[in-house]
Amino acid sequence: MWQELGLALALLLVLEGIFPFLNPAAFKRAQASLMQLDDKSLRIGGLASMLIGLALLYLIKN
Repeated sequence: MWQELGLALALLLVLEGIFPFLNPAAFKRAQASLMQLDDKSLRIGGLASMLIGLALLYLIKN
């Protein structure tokens, strides 16, 4: 189990690093636009992301 968790974390870091590596200017603009969002919108986006991730995990595991 710990090995899978480590692999998942490593994959997360790789995927999160792709966008700023390929296009740092657009990444900065995206970060600036996120700063303009209110907390409720960010929470809804985070919840949606978690639910999509859980659904993908369920589909992949079964």
